[in-house]
Amino acid sequence: MPTEVIYNRIAMLRAERQISRRDLADALGVHYQTVGYLERGEYSPSLHLALRIAAYFEVPVEVIFSIDPHPRLGSSESTA
Repeated sequence: MPTEVIYNRIAMLRAERQISRRDLADALGVHYQTVGYLERGEYSPSLHLALRIAAYFEVPVEVIFSIDPHPRLGSSESTA
């Protein structure tokens, strides 16, 4: 059975808001390396953690997480 991949925009949101991995980890109550694993897609969050991340960034969970790759910013797919 293939591994299910969850794509995310955590790194992009962190960068645009100038939040370090450690600061995000502290706010979420996880180890800072967990944030790195999440960003690289090496670890899929529990539903509870995904919802906490979305709440932290004040966006819907589907803005951050997807089962399909997110379109690149500035691509024709990302403009409506």
